[in-house]
Amino acid sequence: MATTTASAFDEFNTKVNPTSSTWEKVYQRRDAVASVIKAAFPSTANVQYQSHKLIGSLGRNTASNPVADIDLMVHLHVDDDLWARSYRDDSSDFLYRVRRSLNNSSTVKKVGARGQAVRFFYADGLYVDVAAVVKYTTGGYGIPDGSGGWLTTDPVKHETHLNECNAKLTGDLKKVIRFAKKWNSAHSSRLASFHLEMLAARTFTTMDNNSRTALRLFFNYNHNFLTVNDPAGYSGDLSTYLTQANRTAVNESLKTARDRADLALAAENRGDHREAIRLWRIILGDNFPTYG
Repeated sequence: MATTTASAFDEFNTKVNPTSSTWEKVYQRRDAVASVIKAAFPSTANVQYQSHKLIGSLGRNTASNPVADIDLMVHLHVDDDLWARSYRDDSSDFLYRVRRSLNNSSTVKKVGARGQAVRFFYADGLYVDVAAVVKYTTGGYGIPDGSGGWLTTDPVKHETHLNECNAKLTGDLKKVIRFAKKWNSAHSSRLASFHLEMLAARTFTTMDNNSRTALRLFFNYNHNFLTVNDPAGYSGDLSTYLTQANRTAVNESLKTARDRADLALAAENRGDHREAIRLWRIILGDNFPTYG
């Protein structure tokens, strides 16, 4: 519980940040899965391990509690003749080759293919999704699209872009992103995580350490403006997954959050922290601190 709005946000920031023990488990699981992959794709095979990297929210350091899964990009090199003969026109065959090889090399009881990735299931629920990719000489990485084709992406560029934006904003952008993700989660989770991050990254040219005014700006700026392009230049508009009904609902939710943020900021300015905290708790969900 908190007695000022600022202290409530400080407490919330501690709650939403993954703990050191969570990061320790993430790194242990990453390294364990990487060892399996290295054994499954040795340098003598026609598909060879090259490198691995945490991607997704954990890789970009925008993940918030609870952490449910780990995204691990694994760069594999495929011999030219095998690529031309089998995988260039059939990413599903490539994905199932990865699954079979990891099943044979892993002590984890269940390894399954999930359209674009291979998942290692663990009893504690902290899964590892292995995104096996090939690197294109023309730039970017190819990842199975779930329908037998390939998508071009570049998680390395995504991470670099967000880190550069965060550095320009004195390191506060990622904190605001975590808060915005909690708003999204509390209100039907209609926005995809990466899309939300890129909306936040393009919102700000300057930022102080007042997360309340920053969130209000995020809600206002992106209301009726959900289009934002992939900074790596491959996927185009990141909002295309939204149906018209979901787009309308997101815009309404942004408007409602902005209006409540206005009321919360006004309450804070007149010293009514109880009311401000009550309103922010509606915006950010039940894990936000209560007053007292």
